[in-house]
Amino acid sequence: MSYRIAVRALCEFAAKRGDLDLRFTPSPSAQEGIAGHQLVGERRGERYEREVALCGSYRHLEVRGRADGYDPAANRLEEIKTHRGDLSRQPSNQRALHWAQAKVYGHLLCAERGLDQLTVTLTYFDIVSQRETPLSESCSADELREVFETLCQAFLAWAQQELAHRRRRDRALQALRFPFAGFRDGQRPLAETVYKSIHTRRWLMLQAPTGIGKTLGTLFPMLKAMPGEPLDKIFFLTARNTGQRLALDALRSLGAERQRLEGAGPDEPGCDDIDIDIDSAAEAVPLRVLTLTSRDKACEHPDKACHGDSCPLAAGFYDRLPEARVAAVERGWLDRAGLRDIALGHEICPYYLGQEMARWADVVIGDVNYWFDFHAMLYALSQQQQWQVGLLVDEAHNLVERGRGMYSATLDHAAFRRLKPTLPAPLKRPLSRVASVWQALAEESDVEYRVLETLPGKLINALQQTVSQIVEYQSEQPIALDSELQRFAFDAQHFCRVADVFGDHSICDVTRQSPRGRQRNAGARVMLRNVVPAPFLAPRFAAAHGGTLFSATLAPEAYYRDLLGVPDDAPWMTLASPFQDSQLRVTIAARLSTRYADRESSLTPLADRIADQFQARRGNYLAFFSSFAYLEQVADRLAERHPEVPIWRQASRMDDDAREAFLGRFETSGEGVGFAVLGGIFGEGIDLPGDRLIGAFVATLGLPQVNPVNEQMRARLQALYGHGYDYAYFFPGMQKVVQAAGRVIRSGTDEGVIHLLDDRFARREAQALLPDWWPPATLD
Repeated sequence: MSYRIAVRALCEFAAKRGDLDLRFTPSPSAQEGIAGHQLVGERRGERYEREVALCGSYRHLEVRGRADGYDPAANRLEEIKTHRGDLSRQPSNQRALHWAQAKVYGHLLCAERGLDQLTVTLTYFDIVSQRETPLSESCSADELREVFETLCQAFLAWAQQELAHRRRRDRALQALRFPFAGFRDGQRPLAETVYKSIHTRRWLMLQAPTGIGKTLGTLFPMLKAMPGEPLDKIFFLTARNTGQRLALDALRSLGAERQRLEGAGPDEPGCDDIDIDIDSAAEAVPLRVLTLTSRDKACEHPDKACHGDSCPLAAGFYDRLPEARVAAVERGWLDRAGLRDIALGHEICPYYLGQEMARWADVVIGDVNYWFDFHAMLYALSQQQQWQVGLLVDEAHNLVERGRGMYSATLDHAAFRRLKPTLPAPLKRPLSRVASVWQALAEESDVEYRVLETLPGKLINALQQTVSQIVEYQSEQPIALDSELQRFAFDAQHFCRVADVFGDHSICDVTRQSPRGRQRNAGARVMLRNVVPAPFLAPRFAAAHGGTLFSATLAPEAYYRDLLGVPDDAPWMTLASPFQDSQLRVTIAARLSTRYADRESSLTPLADRIADQFQARRGNYLAFFSSFAYLEQVADRLAERHPEVPIWRQASRMDDDAREAFLGRFETSGEGVGFAVLGGIFGEGIDLPGDRLIGAFVATLGLPQVNPVNEQMRARLQALYGHGYDYAYFFPGMQKVVQAAGRVIRSGTDEGVIHLLDDRFARREAQALLPDWWPPATLD
């Protein structure tokens, strides 16, 4: 059995040494890199060969890749690297890595074409000045072969253990049993549908109700499919941390936290059925499970820059990485705490150890941005390594808003003003030009909000030049991760990248900002606002072997198809709820309005309804409102009129401890009402089974506020799909309502009540979006 590896991966494993050093960043974007490679290629002669596919072997290693170019007339192989900033400040270990890649390609070319010698050239292309810096070496075929074999020998032992691990893993997954004595209602058809989808290499849109066990019901069949497809990786992607915890719990129940399994299992079942022995508990499965944590949460020294002269965990990072990597694969279970323990034990950065271990894990749990956004690390690795990947996207209804955020960009003038007084001298001139162009844009109109017909080209050009200046400065002076300058550099670069792909799916708007309420010298917030993320998400769906988008609220089907760009052949399915309508009572306040104009008159009726329900059945309730201001008004009125009802309130900014304290009030046999904002942190992803929560009040349809921005989005969605109001307001609002109400019934023994407190809930179009299993609502 051979082990296939890309040239880049081989060199990064075997040739990287020294410090972790991010001073020569930010690097060009993917689009900038592609454009740079194309421009260099266009400058070459007609006989110049581009993207030369090469392959070679060493013992049981198969090494593949594409050399950037070969000039047969000059017998010169070229490896092109795009960059921005002063090349003389490039870290030496990064240059050595590039030479290793170029020489491996050189060996593969010599072996394929029978060449005795070759000129190997590293060409660095500055994307700003468009200047080339070529570095060349004349190498014999024997010299290049020696480089290749040395790198292969350094990787060989690792390849052998990787092959052995994959054999053990696949045998274990073939023998994998469902971990419980039986499936929940609906869980088996869920598992079979997910299995068939990945087997046919398609995406599945799955609306699976709360209580069906979606996390285990999707992970189990994906793991069963892993040996037969075969899949290299499974990525479980979430929009909230609660989803990550549920995924880890599901994998624990399958035995993934243990270390070894001896013996082989039965043959892989066919796609028509999953051969599951539901009477057998989970055996140990040698899976490598990794949880990815964001950089700001994983960083041990946020006040230091990411290079060896500043951060002790960056110094000698690549020298200590091999031993840490071995320790990590031996542990196998790399949740946030486990990864941090290994990283600090080997004195290296936990965040970048996690980035490395994504290459060697079987199941990776992380945020949706790791696959779907511009800088998606898992997507980039999968493309480079040509992995076969199965994706599971939890709470997929969130991908609309998350996708919009990934492909939007904002320049906030207020933040820029805070930056200016602290600017170092070398950066004052380029940033002054940005300020001048930005101010001119703000003064083009006196209106508070406007949409631009074309992109602000002068501002974008000034930003591009400034980013290059910041990169040069950063290569000499450390910039802390959390500094205003670092944040501006990232924001500016992201803005330029979004501008490169601007189209009808987005709008460019300008909002005037006045310092401390004064109109004089008003600045402006400039935003490239994505409205339809589908053009960006669709290629990411296509890059996977297949996968499942699942949520309890994935309707209407057309709304999610249009905005997410799901493949046309992806079936949409909805599964029946395991709950009975007798478990729930639904009441609609048909004569009550919570519209903005009626807020004041609604306060007393709302407070009285909450108190009446509490007195009728004492216990724990959640009450949801459209804003913190409305929440506070109703809570105050309830406290004034019914002081006997215990209440607690969500605050506008709650840290992890405050959130846990809020949820901690929902004790078994407890009594009181928790006030929360609809669509916030307590509106989905929390589990309060039994009598920890017996009812919910939803005092709003959850419609986004009518304002100039949302009206522009409505107009664009109307032009594209003919459903502007529904897509911009109604469907997103009702999705939040159903998610919030879904906190009440979490198991087959729960009983509860839901009060929908607005007359618009009585309309047919609103009731059509409520879950099918709910009983008919009582109009009150």
